[in-house]
Amino acid sequence: MRALRWKVGLDREEQLSFAQVPVSRRTTLAAACALSACSAYPEREAVPVQALPADTELRDLSDDAPELVVAGERLNAGLLRRFYARHGFEPVWTTRQTQADSLVDAVLRAGDHGLDPERFHASLLLRRATFPPLRRELLLSDAFLSYASALAFGAVPVERRKDGEALTPEPTDVAAALDTAIGSPDPAAAIEALAPTTPTYQALRQALRRYRPGAPAGGSATASRLRQIEVNLERQRWLPRPLPADRAWVNVADQRLVLYRADQPIFSTRVVVGDDAQRNQSPEFRAMIEASFFNPPWVIPSDIVTAEILPIISRDPHYLTRNNMVMRDNGEVEQQPGPNAGLGLIMFDMPNRFDVYLHDTPDKHLFSRDNRRISHGCIRVQNPLEFAALLMQQPIDAIHQGIAIGGTIRNSLPTPVPVFVVYQTAFADADGRLEFRPDFYNRDADIWRHLQQRG
Repeated sequence: MRALRWKVGLDREEQLSFAQVPVSRRTTLAAACALSACSAYPEREAVPVQALPADTELRDLSDDAPELVVAGERLNAGLLRRFYARHGFEPVWTTRQTQADSLVDAVLRAGDHGLDPERFHASLLLRRATFPPLRRELLLSDAFLSYASALAFGAVPVERRKDGEALTPEPTDVAAALDTAIGSPDPAAAIEALAPTTPTYQALRQALRRYRPGAPAGGSATASRLRQIEVNLERQRWLPRPLPADRAWVNVADQRLVLYRADQPIFSTRVVVGDDAQRNQSPEFRAMIEASFFNPPWVIPSDIVTAEILPIISRDPHYLTRNNMVMRDNGEVEQQPGPNAGLGLIMFDMPNRFDVYLHDTPDKHLFSRDNRRISHGCIRVQNPLEFAALLMQQPIDAIHQGIAIGGTIRNSLPTPVPVFVVYQTAFADADGRLEFRPDFYNRDADIWRHLQQRG
C-alpha cells in the first residue's frame, strides 16, 4: 500500500482500478478506498465503511506513510498512529460525541491564541457530519492532536525555525494529553491547559481580543501590531512549562537583563547585544549559569581575528603588544586579563553551543545608548558585579575582594541558575503592562509566514 501513495480522499485522477493492482493487494486497496469514501473500481460500489473491521484501516496508519489526506488536507499519520495505539486501533469518537463537540469548539476558538483555526481543519470540522464515519474519525483526531501540539510546542516546528531560534519546551505526549482531556469533565479546558500561563501570554491574549477587527469600541491596532502580538504568542509557546521560578532573563529585543527569584524580578540592568548583521545576532536559547570567572582572559575566535584583527595588525604591527594580546597557533587571539580586557572584570560561565556568554565590559559608555546592538553576539552587562553578588549569594564587597586578588578564578554558584536569552518584541513588564519593541533583527516576519502555512 505504501507504493500507492495512499491518501484518504483520492483525487479523481489518482483513483486506481483493480486491474492495475496485483490480486494479493486488492483487499488492502478496497479497505483504503472505503476509508476515503472513494471507489477503486467505478463499476462497483465501494465497500461500506461500517462493514469493515475498524482496526484494519486504523492499523494502516504509519510513521513513514508518504501522505495521508482528507478532502485535500494532510494529516499526521505518525501522531495518529500513536494516539490509536493507545486505543487498540479502535474508533474513539463514535461513543464520545459530547467530548468531540467540546474539542471541536476549542479548535474553532484557536484564534484566541493567535492561531488560524484552518490549521486544524476548521472548515472541514463544520461539515464533519457529511463525511463517512472513519474519515470523520481521523479528521477529528488529527484536528485535536495538531491543536494540542501547537499549544504545547508552538505551531512552527523546530525544523522550520532559524538556527538561532533554539528555545523549546520539555517534551509532552500530546496523544496522552488528548486521552486525559477525553476523560476529564471539560475536555476543551484540558487541552487549553497545554498553552503557557505566563503573564506575557495572558497580556498578549487580552491585547488580541481588544485589537482584533470587530472588537468592542475602544480597541484598535494596525495589522502590523496584530501580527506582532500573534508572533510573540508563538514565541511564548516555545518556552518550558512552567518557567523556573529562579531564572535570569535576557530579552535581546528589550536590550535588558532581569533576574527573578520566586517568579519576582529582583534585579534589572541594561545589556549590550549582538549587532544587526546575521552572523552577529544574539541567538535565542536556554543555558545554565554554573560559575563566575573573575579576571577572565578574552579568547577572540579565529573568524573574528581574520575579519577584524589581522587587518588592524597589518596597519599597526604593535597592536597586539599594546593591547596585551598574543596570537595562538590555532589562529585565535588571547587578551590577558585586566581592567581593559574585552570581557572586563567578570564573565559568567554558561556553556552553550553558540558560545554566547554574559560578561562585563570596559566600555561603560555604551550603556547610555538607546541602540546597544554592538557585540558579536555575546551579552555585555551594565552592572555585572551586582548581578554576580546575587547569583553567588554573597555581599558585593566579597565580589570586589575576589577580583582584587588578581588572576583568573572560577567560582561555582551555590546553585546553578537557568538563563534564557529570548527575543520578544512584545512582552508584559513587571506591572503586567504590554510593551512593544522594534523588530531590529527582522525575525517576526519569518515566524508570521510560517504561522500562515498549513500542514
